[in-house]
Amino acid sequence: MNRAEQLERTQALAKHLKQEISRVIFGQEEIISKLLTALVSKGHVLLVGVPGLAKTLLIKSIAEAFDLQFKRIQFTPDLMPSDITGTEVIEEDLGSGKRSFRYIRGPVFANIVLADEINRTPPKTQSALLEAMQEYHVTSAGTVHELPTPFFVLATQNPIEQEGTYPLPEAQLDRFMFDLRIDYPDRDTEREIYRNIQNQTIGGEKISSEELTEIQAFVRTLPVADNVLDFTLKLVRNTRPGDSLSPMVKKYLNWGAGPRAGLFLILGAKALCALDGRPTPDISDIKALAEDVLRHRLILNFNAEADGVAVHSIIEDIYRYIS
Repeated sequence: MNRAEQLERTQALAKHLKQEISRVIFGQEEIISKLLTALVSKGHVLLVGVPGLAKTLLIKSIAEAFDLQFKRIQFTPDLMPSDITGTEVIEEDLGSGKRSFRYIRGPVFANIVLADEINRTPPKTQSALLEAMQEYHVTSAGTVHELPTPFFVLATQNPIEQEGTYPLPEAQLDRFMFDLRIDYPDRDTEREIYRNIQNQTIGGEKISSEELTEIQAFVRTLPVADNVLDFTLKLVRNTRPGDSLSPMVKKYLNWGAGPRAGLFLILGAKALCALDGRPTPDISDIKALAEDVLRHRLILNFNAEADGVAVHSIIEDIYRYIS
């Protein structure tokens, strides 16, 4: 299959997936598109929204659209790292009487893992999952156990919880490609949700793990023009107070984004254009993903909180100096 045929196939699959998922999830077309972008980019996603906005249903629906193994982990304050990664148990051979250790795999051994309410568990358990996200393997008793391919983590977080929660540190947040925010639906969409209260299901063609892996590999081969690379470089570097031309960055940020943000922007732009059937990304693709990639990487200071300044406003101010 040549490049043009691969692009056409990728675009067709993306259209099919969006149609199927939209049968279950109403009014979240942009979120669905960005989740698929992260999936073909091999990037993990943090999904933030108040309870009752169908975050978990959305993730389950995406898993159902693929022929992939799906596991859900409900994070609680008493969850231990071994509850996620697995544990060694002693087994006795009834014939010989000999005892030996056997590794029982935890729920992290799946293609799509839903980490539900990740901020409700202590940092030690959070880090067990985040290590698997970064290294794509789990180590137990000195033995390395490879995770399935593809491997994709979707973590949900409720922004209004305060007591009994453990916010993720910035270094751990940096492992997520996107920080996506889900808001309340508009009036018409909410009415449509009530009208279609019957249980819709995902049907039609499912995408296999082999086909998804092929798409992921293809996305990385797409070329990127020098002007897109230069724009991304200037955008990321101008988020850092010491290097920025933006007065808002200097006034409202303690820390800016690192090189990983630029890598995610480029890779996400490649995925976005491939899903749209285009051969190479442009600057508009970078801008479309900038807030989701940078939102959890720009550390606002007290001045920003006092003045009610959001990351979106800071990014818009940066554009004035780099366009």
